[in-house]
Amino acid sequence: MANETIHHEELGLTNNEVLKMYETMLMARRLDERMWLLNRAGKIPFVISCQGQEAAQVGAAFALDPTKDYIAPYYRDMGIVLHFGMTPKELMLSAFAKAEDPNSGGRQMPGHFGQKKNRILSGSSPVATQVPHAVGVALAGKIQNKDYLSFVTLGEGSTNQGDFHEGANFAGVHKLPVIIMVENNQYAISVPVERQLGCAKVSDRAIGYGMPGVTVDGKNPLAVYKVVKEAADRARNGEGPSLIETVTYRLTAHSSDDDDRQYRTAEDIAEGKANDPIHLFEKYLIETKVATEDLLRQINEDLIKTVNEATDYAENAPYAEPEHALKYVYEEGGDGKWQ
Repeated sequence: MANETIHHEELGLTNNEVLKMYETMLMARRLDERMWLLNRAGKIPFVISCQGQEAAQVGAAFALDPTKDYIAPYYRDMGIVLHFGMTPKELMLSAFAKAEDPNSGGRQMPGHFGQKKNRILSGSSPVATQVPHAVGVALAGKIQNKDYLSFVTLGEGSTNQGDFHEGANFAGVHKLPVIIMVENNQYAISVPVERQLGCAKVSDRAIGYGMPGVTVDGKNPLAVYKVVKEAADRARNGEGPSLIETVTYRLTAHSSDDDDRQYRTAEDIAEGKANDPIHLFEKYLIETKVATEDLLRQINEDLIKTVNEATDYAENAPYAEPEHALKYVYEEGGDGKWQ
């Protein structure tokens, strides 16, 4: 795993760009924290958290082109979809399951992202199904000679599903422009990573698919940016797919319905929180004089205002009409009746 110190200017990133990275990471964190509070207050039904994985998500997203690339995110990827154009208000509408929810009109669980205008492929509840979807999009682009790549994420536990292996193998055989990024947060719900893999790293599996595989520190957005940018360049040059493993740590329970105290020790959780990627990146920004503590404090205050506005809007927005429960499920006839 690459743990070397990386400076943003060596990667061609400006001070403003890394500040934007930080803002996106922090926005994902503040939205997620608010959703937990709303869940515990009985106002929203479910949360599946991005906390601890924001650096991997945002570092990767910044290495892609939101104006043409397609993404197939998994349920924790709030940082990625924010960069690709989904707004805090839209994410909060989804959490409240309101009619204006752009993902499903309030029909799906939170975290099932999907937005056609921003090339966000709709996700499904069975894990890893997004891998063959992303591979299919990459195949279509190659057949049509289109200038884009597809990017798909999943947790390390999901790499044990058949969809992952079938998608990765197909991508390798056909040298497709797709990046598969595994966010290894150490636990497939309650199963630790050492009981999930027969090999040392998820990236070790890449050789079986005929593609490069790399493991990188998922707590460092610049390290992730570097390897994803290299993978993107390879894909755009016709050199095929890549498998990237970002090693992170899940700072919350698996979801709002899970109690991680049943399978994680207090010491384990404390160690994870001591290496919070938000705090690590704040330290980097201050040490490199990209930001001051006052600037970071102001950014946080501004983001909290945005989260407050998004929460108020979504909480007061209307639910979908009951008679629209089957809308978008079956084809509508010319008379407005279901076919």
